[in-house]
Amino acid sequence: MPSRLRADAARVFTALADVVRQSQTSKEVYAAICVAATVVVPDCDHASLMIRRNDAFSTVGVSDPVAHKIDSLERLLRSGPCIDAIEKQTAQIESDLTVGNRWPTLAARVVAETPVRGAISVQLPIDRSKVGALNLFSDRPNAFDHESLQRAGLLAAFATVATNAARHGEDAASLRRGLASNRVIGTAVGMLMVAN
Repeated sequence: MPSRLRADAARVFTALADVVRQSQTSKEVYAAICVAATVVVPDCDHASLMIRRNDAFSTVGVSDPVAHKIDSLERLLRSGPCIDAIEKQTAQIESDLTVGNRWPTLAARVVAETPVRGAISVQLPIDRSKVGALNLFSDRPNAFDHESLQRAGLLAAFATVATNAARHGEDAASLRRGLASNRVIGTAVGMLMVAN
């Protein structure tokens, strides 16, 4: 199974690079990143990308309506793993939303209103005035683990480069140079190779 996941990840990253190169808007890139998360991260069933510009949060990409619903709840409650990933600048993982956790009001609503039972959020620096988070959701409790977090970090590092490339209209060669020099991606790839 790990070799299949690596092959899928390689195809997904190649496809994402094509999306960046061919996209007309950043919104297309954001949506593609969210869909890619459901392929690259084991047990990720839904994904979203939320950004904060100044003090306003907004969802800029989702894989499906469930992810959009959870982001809407976080924005309404101003509490949750995504907002904490952005504000505390650290990854957030909650493997089982059905038991006591750091966001009890959000968790109760998510469990009652969606099939989601676990969440990961990883910060995504976009530019000096915007910061975001890639949010991954699993329908199974305890599905997310350290490997899930590593893969989410790898995708978030790629997403940072991809969103900036799309925003600045860089060509595919510039994107490849940015990816090659990104130490976070290199470290994450190395950790994944050792783990598998």
